[in-house]
Amino acid sequence: MKIYIETKRLILRKMEETDLQGIFELDSDPAVHRYLGKKPITSLEEAASTINYIRKQYEEDGIGRWAVIDKMTNEFIGWAGLKYEKEVREEMYYYDLGYRLKEKFWGSGIATETAYESINYGFDVLNLQTIYAGAHIENIASNKVLQKIGLTFLETFVYDSEPHHWYKIDKSAWEEKMRLQD
Repeated sequence: MKIYIETKRLILRKMEETDLQGIFELDSDPAVHRYLGKKPITSLEEAASTINYIRKQYEEDGIGRWAVIDKMTNEFIGWAGLKYEKEVREEMYYYDLGYRLKEKFWGSGIATETAYESINYGFDVLNLQTIYAGAHIENIASNKVLQKIGLTFLETFVYDSEPHHWYKIDKSAWEEKMRLQD
């Protein structure tokens, strides 16, 4: 098992077939899919497809979402991280920051923690110059996370017939943010 990041309370690692039940619990929850097109999955086969889709990204793009695991309990919390996005914005391919957590973990700071660590990884390890993110305009919590960790709002765009906010952060802005925190 490849671990990418370890914090005091979390492990961010490669998605594995053993995450099947965790992905099913995450993506079958209608509350989790409220701002994701309201299309929760209904079978373990769909969960397996999700895992295969993510694992294919590792092979093709060298990066994909990571499983987020509770260090103390080994529970699957959700996923987070970067992916090389080729579908959301017709005019560009880009590195996208994302996170999706089981509802019982909402409001615990995990999205912020994993987003922070993912950006750090993108700039420090992958040597990216820019990272983008999108969030449905009504998903207040997700928009707050993106702003809190330093992404700048650029515009509103329509994806899947729904309005989304579009954010970005450049490596130089991230490095300045890190200097100011020290």
